[in-house]
Amino acid sequence: MALDYVTLELLRQNHPAWRLLCAHYAPLVAGFLHRVFIVPNVRNLSQADLAEALEDELFALREQLGAEAFPGTAQSYLNDWAENDKGWLRKFYLVGTDEPHFDLTPATEKALAWLEGLTERAFVGTESRLLTLFELLRQMSEGSQTDPQVRIAELQKRRNDIDAEIARILAGDIPLLDDTGLKDRFQQFLQLARELLTDFREVEHNFRTLDRRVRERIALWEGAKGALLEEIMGERDAIADSDQGKSFRSFWDFLMSQSRQEELTHLLEQVLSLPPIQSMHPETRLQRVHYDWLEAGEHTQRTVAKLSEQLRRFLDDQAWLENRRIMDILHSVENHALALREEFPSGDFMRLAETSATVELPLERPLYRPPLKPLIDEMALDEGDADVDTAALYAQVVVDRAELTRNIRQELQGRSQISLAEVVTRHPLRHGLAELVAYLQLAGEWPKTAVDDEVQEQVSWQLETGVMRQATLPRIILLRDR
Repeated sequence: MALDYVTLELLRQNHPAWRLLCAHYAPLVAGFLHRVFIVPNVRNLSQADLAEALEDELFALREQLGAEAFPGTAQSYLNDWAENDKGWLRKFYLVGTDEPHFDLTPATEKALAWLEGLTERAFVGTESRLLTLFELLRQMSEGSQTDPQVRIAELQKRRNDIDAEIARILAGDIPLLDDTGLKDRFQQFLQLARELLTDFREVEHNFRTLDRRVRERIALWEGAKGALLEEIMGERDAIADSDQGKSFRSFWDFLMSQSRQEELTHLLEQVLSLPPIQSMHPETRLQRVHYDWLEAGEHTQRTVAKLSEQLRRFLDDQAWLENRRIMDILHSVENHALALREEFPSGDFMRLAETSATVELPLERPLYRPPLKPLIDEMALDEGDADVDTAALYAQVVVDRAELTRNIRQELQGRSQISLAEVVTRHPLRHGLAELVAYLQLAGEWPKTAVDDEVQEQVSWQLETGVMRQATLPRIILLRDR
């Protein structure tokens, strides 16, 4: 796209990222959203949690800059940032909840990424980028080569290079990357990993935009259903068959492979343990960055599933008739509103009743109860001489159910199902039988659980005294909730 005057003027007036950079409170908006969304890689936050975090941020800033620095409330700022004239946050409702949730828009993420690029970097590597460019050119050249002889010659050349490298290693000449080379490549890995998470929001946004257009067309469509389905499916196929859609599908198929996930986990553990990489103080979240990719991809897949659900509902004749009836009523209201636009009626236009009835039952009021006046006998208390061990008062065991839930979810991130015995093996019991009982309670409350009474599993733990305990229970399988 050419950056001429007309294009830039349109972007300045309409693009949310440009509006964010020009906003009066841009440091507050960018800094806060980067801290709560980008740094921990959070896809959405509830209104209560986000408002609480922003209130803490505003309190700290007011302590530094004065009480008049940010006069608004956290809730008013969040609602303003989610308005269409700003477009920095997306406000939506999750299925089955009535509490608003917020997520970054792709435009906001682009602005934050640009601001991150303005900061001075302690180390700027170029070698790995140059090697990446050469590798990309080589892949494009080989991938578009139709002459079999040329491709065979290139493969033979690569085989000879591999044989020569094997011979050097066997002779004791093992080439290793120096610290600079490791840091250069790790920095490029960090940049690509973050850009990949950013791309997910944009792909999801494109599918969500298509979903919104589908809803509007279904509601306003007055022709045959076949014509509408053909038009909608054409747009969906256009997105799925686009370069962006094909790239996302290939990425998703690659990452869903169990062997690929295990390989990524092994490589990340190996690289993050290198001393030059540890000296860069990488974030601990990098150890599970591939799981962040999976989570972001699942958000996009759910958006595509919503689009398919809209098409299924459209095929339902009953839903079609209900939608048409609702739209007829709305059209009637719009026509009446347009007719009264120039001449407003006198008096009250429409009286609205309360949203809910206030019910106060007389029998709900409790009867009066006179206060009790205790009678205290005046008597001398004898000093006790019983020898009681008070250590039991301080030997209470508290099992953190939230931590146990996180253990189960962490294990299910890399697989579709896991047994309770495997979870306990990977996360040994620290509180003995009480912790095992808490696991069993969580398994009973888990959305998808299967119990195989034919197979018995052993769960063991060690007491503080060194004694081993063992429990036998049927195989309990926990399934990942899609």
